[in-house]
Amino acid sequence: MGADVRIDTLDRLGNRYRSHRIGLIRTPSQFLANSSLIARCRRVVTSFMPFLRLRSDVTNVVYTTWLLETESVKELVPNGLSLWERNGLTPFTILTYRHGNFGPSFLGPLRRIFRSPLQSNWRLYLESSPEGAPQDASTVLFLKNSMSSHLYMLGTRLFSDVLATHLPARFSHEIEADRFFTIIESGSGSSPNFNSVTQSIDEKELDIGFSDMFESWGSAVEFLAMQDAAVSYTDQPSVLAFSEIELPIDLSNVSPLQLVEEESSCPFLERFTRHGGTLSFVIRELDFNATSECLLKPKDA
Repeated sequence: MGADVRIDTLDRLGNRYRSHRIGLIRTPSQFLANSSLIARCRRVVTSFMPFLRLRSDVTNVVYTTWLLETESVKELVPNGLSLWERNGLTPFTILTYRHGNFGPSFLGPLRRIFRSPLQSNWRLYLESSPEGAPQDASTVLFLKNSMSSHLYMLGTRLFSDVLATHLPARFSHEIEADRFFTIIESGSGSSPNFNSVTQSIDEKELDIGFSDMFESWGSAVEFLAMQDAAVSYTDQPSVLAFSEIELPIDLSNVSPLQLVEEESSCPFLERFTRHGGTLSFVIRELDFNATSECLLKPKDA
């Protein structure tokens, strides 16, 4: 596929799991979450099985997007893949939401036995899908994923290649009046830190930079939200994970937000060069379906 992933990229991304907890659970949790042997065994077993479709009734999906200089983030992108960019800038998005009974879709109403953790997904946007994947899929590159549940964190790492999930010491995503408050604190763990306050607004306008990249607020939201596949690094330097999702979104139900800069922070972004303002919006409800997952190996592997 021509995507020769740099060997030290996972270290630069910091996606090896480190628990923030102290006690007997810390060592086995880290071993299970980072075990390449378990991942290889699971891949052998699942290669003979159909993909277990997952569903979640997601609520309060808050998107915030910054524009970064493409050159400053290229080190995070596998060789052979290209970021979607305009005028030397590329979007970086953090979206945070609450799952609703996240579990196997075949269970139907019985899915209510599954929990509804919080999740935060950090991503860049690709110009096209990797070779070997459907080329008509709008695809993002996962950089970071955090969830509020230890069980779901461990489950995603044990049973999926596309989600290298972290467990924050504190994770909240709340609504007060017309504001959304998101707090992700790593403690001593490997989760990234993020503090966000977004305010509901009436105007659907684009900040500087976004107006040069998109024709309108609606076209920007459509591009950022209507993605149907994701690529992620795995524990194997030359192998990527590819997953397809179904994310039906009624764009007429998307509401504009404004990031309150003085009350928000994201240390992860400090290593990159930012331009212009931000673009934030919220989707109150949507059905999330994970429909496939596979590994993409280079042709000479």
